Amino acid sequence: MLIQGYILLFVLIIVIIIILSLVPIGLWISALAAGAKVGIIDLIGMRLRRVSPAKIVNPLIKSEKAGLAVPVVKLEAHYLAGGNVDRVVNALIAAERANIPLSFERAAAIDLAGRNVLEAVQMSVNPKVIETPIISAMAINGIELKAKAKVTVRANIDRLVGGAGEETIIARVGEGIVTTVGSSATHKEVLENPDKISKTVLGKGLDSGTAFEILSIDIADVDVGRNIGAALQTDQAEADKRIAQAKAEERRAMAVAREQEMVASVQEMRAKVVEAEAEVPRAMAEAFRSGNLGVMDYYNMMNIVSDTKMRENIAGVKNQTDGKKDK
Repeated sequence: MLIQGYILLFVLIIVIIIILSLVPIGLWISALAAGAKVGIIDLIGMRLRRVSPAKIVNPLIKSEKAGLAVPVVKLEAHYLAGGNVDRVVNALIAAERANIPLSFERAAAIDLAGRNVLEAVQMSVNPKVIETPIISAMAINGIELKAKAKVTVRANIDRLVGGAGEETIIARVGEGIVTTVGSSATHKEVLENPDKISKTVLGKGLDSGTAFEILSIDIADVDVGRNIGAALQTDQAEADKRIAQAKAEERRAMAVAREQEMVASVQEMRAKVVEAEAEVPRAMAEAFRSGNLGVMDYYNMMNIVSDTKMRENIAGVKNQTDGKKDK
């Protein structure tokens, strides 16, 4: 009988340990004291479904104390879907305190979409300031301006699922700044009225399709940059100069080629003249042999040649004398 009693006691201890491992008695007592409706069977089911009871019961107690009726089934389903139950409950409590309409389904959808729903609710109450990087833009007169803007946004709960993020807001504001500065006749207009950028950008409705509502756009700083227009004109002039030099070099090369062709042509003509002059003695010798040219004829021809050279020399001396008199 003593041995059977020990065995029965041992089995009872094992059963108690199994029950305690399956049922978190402490959590069940806490929920019971807070008035949260969760039973022991529910806690055992969470253990069997590999759900941490603490991550369900603690948010349930929190929501019960805040006066929110959130069923355990929905909390457990959101946990199994990979959501953050505690953050969703905190967001619901914050929204309820700020009189922002937010249902559990909407909060769970925002959380599962990868956005911080609690931060979104806080941003709805306390707007956030997004600072853009330095944005370079050029006015019509070619002067570069560097502007930095501060965008005050408030989260739009209804557009958090599927809405664009902060990067889109920054990109759109940057595009608006570039457009506004680019349409200004001079950079002085922008420097005198920086609010012109804010008014133009706000009028474009840049927050459409985003998860935010733009409250204001303030130009924090505007600095004058480079004279891009003058630099472009200088580069264009340099390019035109190089083109003109290339064309001049091309014309010079063509002129040199033509001159070389003329020199070659003159040399060829001279060669032909020398060749023709070389044929004269042969022709005269042949004329003497054939009897077509006599000695007296040759003598008369040489006299004519001598007279011609004498006249040419006299004419050359006379031209030199006349030139000296003119001087």
